[in-house]
Amino acid sequence: MTTETAPPPGVPTKKERTFFGQPFALVHIFGVEMWERFSFYGMQGILLLYMFYTVAEGGLGIPKPVAVGIVGAYGGSVYLATILGAWLADRLLGSERTLFYSAIVVMAGHIALSLIPGIPGLAAGLILIALGSGGVKANATSVVGTLYTEKDPRRDAGFSIFYLGINLGAFLGPLLTGLLQTSFGFHVGFAVAAVGMAIGLTQYSFGRRSLPPEAKAVPNPLPRNHRLIMVGVAVGAVVLIVVAVLIGVLNADNLAAAVAIITLAASIAYFVIILSSKRISGTERSRVFSFIPMFITSVAFWALYQQQFTVVTLYANDRLNLNLFGWEMPVAWVQSINPIFIIILSGVFAAIWTKWGAKQPATPYKFAAAAIVMGLAFLLFIPFSGTGAHGTPLIALVGILFVFTIAELLLSPVGLSLSTKLAPKVFQTQMVALFFLSIALGTALSGILAAFYNENDEVPYFGISGLVAIGVGAALIAAAPWVRKMMQGVR
Repeated sequence: MTTETAPPPGVPTKKERTFFGQPFALVHIFGVEMWERFSFYGMQGILLLYMFYTVAEGGLGIPKPVAVGIVGAYGGSVYLATILGAWLADRLLGSERTLFYSAIVVMAGHIALSLIPGIPGLAAGLILIALGSGGVKANATSVVGTLYTEKDPRRDAGFSIFYLGINLGAFLGPLLTGLLQTSFGFHVGFAVAAVGMAIGLTQYSFGRRSLPPEAKAVPNPLPRNHRLIMVGVAVGAVVLIVVAVLIGVLNADNLAAAVAIITLAASIAYFVIILSSKRISGTERSRVFSFIPMFITSVAFWALYQQQFTVVTLYANDRLNLNLFGWEMPVAWVQSINPIFIIILSGVFAAIWTKWGAKQPATPYKFAAAAIVMGLAFLLFIPFSGTGAHGTPLIALVGILFVFTIAELLLSPVGLSLSTKLAPKVFQTQMVALFFLSIALGTALSGILAAFYNENDEVPYFGISGLVAIGVGAALIAAAPWVRKMMQGVR
């Protein structure tokens, strides 16, 4: 008598339907995330142009310094909204439902941008997209994690496929929205972003039923008697913002600064709450202290890196030669360069770290290198200053964005990993939130800094920005022995 032995954990049976060898449910999360990134980056590729182009060109005629500030504030708000998205998932809805409803909010934002003319459409669209994208970003990764057991050997490969979807969307979005914007106008470009999100949402609405129960679970349900309090807090926050706008305290000119101040206050509060807690050990407290210099370095990095959507867009519009064999390339296509390099180089970096194993540089040195490389990328703009309108060859910006990508891969993939490794057991989510807050603060600062950019006098801007970033990286290298000691064995 023979018996069939069960396959090892994570190995699919012959009858199991798979997606590139992964649980088939991954295709649904892959799809909604790819289309959400398609719509997000597609919209962002033409957003700044829409704001500062004249009314005759189909834009809103907003002054460039104000427009870049709004983009920075919007970008920072997306990462701030990840905190709200994580809270909703943990306390009220669970990750899967939060992801689904957030995707609906994103689609509504793109519809508002495409159908509502003028400033009202811009305001409604950006608020909805920021809130929705924050919810998607905070929960899509968590839902992917529920598809695998802790020891499933397919787990890392599954996340790699998931991140491929992110970058495919980021690559394709600006290509299509940019082409439609130049051919038919901005609102058609925004409309295709809405259609893309609708495709992803439709696919996900059918596939979400096949997700495991863990994806729908609420880890720490909010007691019913506390829900009315939270509704009151939410209403109070909205009323406060509306009043601030009506009396002129909050306006388009200071929006990026307001987001930066709120983010800085939230970051300080998180650090104080964690470090003052009696529920963490001395080792855990030491590790949280070690994260502070890397938090500062991360802010400096993102303050420069996120200028892809502000200064780099202005540069591409005014200074870049976009002529390809007699055809004028859409400005938005510049935003598709970085995702190409991410797709190509992410596997290369993963292979390098795997090959080096324990010999690879410790995380503080990776963070420091990211800031230094990012500073060098800004210095690379200087040789092309003074070349006049559309005098910079496209290949030059391609090379500079290649350096941007190297810097990103030194910091971004390891940042979330580091925050989980340094996190006290009772503050796992809050430490991840702190890393997102460093991105939010850096993104808001990128909008503030971009207001100082002058295409007629670029050397001081690129030179000072680049040297400051290099200085921040050098300071972290100098502090690395202390940081590593405080990390208490974490690399």
